[in-house]
Amino acid sequence: MTVGPDDARGSALRDNYDRNITYLRVSVTDRCNMRCVYCIPEGAEFIPHEEILTYDEIERIVKIGAGAGIRKVRLTGGEPLARKNVERLVAQLSRIDSLEDLSLTTNGLLLAEKAEALADAGLKRVNVSLDTLDPAKFSEICRRGDIGAVIAGIRAAGAAGLRPVKVNAVVMRGRNENEAADFIRFALDEGVVVRFIEYMPFNRDEEWRARYVSRDETIASLGSLIDASDGGRTDPSAPARYFKIKGSDASVGFISPISHGFCNMCNRMRLTPGGQLLACLLSPSGVDVKEIMRSGGSDDEIRDAFSRAAESKGPRGNFPDASRPMHSVGG
Repeated sequence: MTVGPDDARGSALRDNYDRNITYLRVSVTDRCNMRCVYCIPEGAEFIPHEEILTYDEIERIVKIGAGAGIRKVRLTGGEPLARKNVERLVAQLSRIDSLEDLSLTTNGLLLAEKAEALADAGLKRVNVSLDTLDPAKFSEICRRGDIGAVIAGIRAAGAAGLRPVKVNAVVMRGRNENEAADFIRFALDEGVVVRFIEYMPFNRDEEWRARYVSRDETIASLGSLIDASDGGRTDPSAPARYFKIKGSDASVGFISPISHGFCNMCNRMRLTPGGQLLACLLSPSGVDVKEIMRSGGSDDEIRDAFSRAAESKGPRGNFPDASRPMHSVGG
């Protein structure tokens, strides 16, 4: 069963492999103001507006999840800042006492204008997706938007106190694999934490095989810039391993689901914009908590949905079986 010995106090949601589920990633929309090549195909279809969870529905789900043991929430998309008045949702969730951390992942295009309001609403941290520092490559990879707006957003987030600001870069051969050293310098100049992410094979096709760059290859490309003998975790359940940047107090992170998997320590669950509770990024199906709510289900039934989703969590994810596009899950 999925609820541990502290069930009376609602503080231990466990899966069948004794992993304590404490982290919920909430995708507030599947829409985005970019069309990154690895995330949203041109011509993608999106969920009808009436099928997307309302802010009040999200608040109710998160509050019940917090009672079952969820302690960290991250808002994702699509692009979460593209959803109107998302700072109102931040304020609603920030009032849930048992949540210890509330953060958001964004592409940064709208961050400069929203950073202060998000901080005032109770957001604690942001991660910004930025795969290149080159404007021409940015246009090629993201297909929409302006790199200047993203960098302005990164700076505004730091100024608003949404620290540490983490910048996530998906490494792709033939596109940006030669920029790792530039990102290290960017991290030091801007006072942010850069994390390199391996390109994930949602379909093990020739595109993935041609683009994939392993963590070890990226580390090798950095040469003497980092201490390659390091590689610790700041949080045992977190996916990133951090390496010291030589000559500084800063570190660079690597998220390496292919070459150095971390499924055995995964503490995450996901809520899609359409109301599915997924045990894993790669889950082909989930528990429809929206249907429970909209048919008049009780809080206990929603709490049971968390337990059932946790029970469905396997020992590891299987990329070839992934059937959902990245923008509909939240990455």
